Amino acid sequence: MRETLSHEKVAAPALKSIKTFHQDVVQEVKDAVQKNKYVIVGMAQNPVVKKARGILNQKGIEFKYLEYGSYLSMWKKRLAIKLWSGWPTFPQVFIDGHLIGGCDELVEHLKNQKN
Repeated sequence: MRETLSHEKVAAPALKSIKTFHQDVVQEVKDAVQKNKYVIVGMAQNPVVKKARGILNQKGIEFKYLEYGSYLSMWKKRLAIKLWSGWPTFPQVFIDGHLIGGCDELVEHLKNQKN
């Protein structure tokens, strides 16, 4: 697991800001992950997000898609999701409540499902 700064080394006002940074967006993702077997979190105009969605659509797998802006919009909301999950890019793919990674990891997961 990626190391993070110890809470003892963060001032109380900063901890409050960290905890509440786009908390509504993070909660929306958490709720979707809890309620849906497959969830893709992404952004408009990103070809890798489009590819991941296309893979699931092609296989007839139902999924929940959450989109947060594009390259120039909603970047702070996407940052909050990245800070929460620890995954640095989009898409973020969740299966059965677990972050499996991005598009490459989705492909690998589906390939292993066949075996």
